[in-house]
Amino acid sequence: MIVRIMGEGQVKLADSHFAELNKLDDDLLAEMESGDDPAFRRTLHALLDKVRELGAPLPDDALEPSELILPSPDATLDEVRAMLSDDGLIPG
Repeated sequence: MIVRIMGEGQVKLADSHFAELNKLDDDLLAEMESGDDPAFRRTLHALLDKVRELGAPLPDDALEPSELILPSPDATLDEVRAMLSDDGLIPG
């Protein structure tokens, strides 16, 4: 799956990594619902770091359609809330 981190670029991520990412996504959703901004910020950074770690960066000139778009590391609670689906940021 091609994943875009807003403001950074795209990575190719194997579907097998999504169970691990969904745990962080669930934590992020809970922290958003409770309004715990410091915990939200830590978990958002952990999620994006994990995507960067597990994914293979695509070249800057690649124009692949992104199947998943994640917020930038400096996104606010409200900005991320606007991006959420019923499953959170990560489907499944």
